[in-house]
Amino acid sequence: MVDFLDELEANVPALRRYARALTRNIDRADDLVQDCLERAISRRGLFRSGGPLRPWLFTILVNLHRNARRSEQRRGETLDLDSVPDLGMPAPQYGHLALTELARAIDKLPLEQKETLLLVTLEGMAYGEAAGILDIPLGTLMSRLGRARASLRQLTGMAQEPHLRTVK
Repeated sequence: MVDFLDELEANVPALRRYARALTRNIDRADDLVQDCLERAISRRGLFRSGGPLRPWLFTILVNLHRNARRSEQRRGETLDLDSVPDLGMPAPQYGHLALTELARAIDKLPLEQKETLLLVTLEGMAYGEAAGILDIPLGTLMSRLGRARASLRQLTGMAQEPHLRTVK
C-alpha cells in the first residue's frame, strides 16, 4: 500500500497541471484532482498491481471531468466576477495576448479534441498511452489531434499548409 500511495503522490503535479489546463480554473482543478485522488484511494482494489498507475489516474481524472461538464451543462454556465475584465486597464503586451488567444482557442475546441491535445502536448504522453487513457483507438486519437491542431491554426489566424509527419 505504501508503494501505491508513493506513486500516487508522485503523479499529483502532473494531474494538477492537466486539470488546470482542462478547467482553466485553479479552484475547480484542485477540486477535480482531489476527487480523482479520493476515488483512486477508495477504489485501489480495482487497480491491477504491477501495471502503470499514471494512465489509470488520468483515466479517472478524465472521466470525472466529463461527468462534471455534463452536470454543468444541465445547470448552466456560471460567471466568475473576478474574470470580467476592467475596461479601464491598459492593453497587455503582445505575448500575453497571444497566450490568451491560444487559451481561448483551446477552450473552443470540442471536449474530445481538447482532452487529446492536452494529454499529448501538455503532458507529453505517447500517442498509445493517451489513446489508452481516453479509451479510443490510436487512429481516432491521431485524427482528433489533427483536427484540434487544424482548428487551433484556424482560430488563431495562423493557417498553414498541411505537412505530413512520420509516426513511429
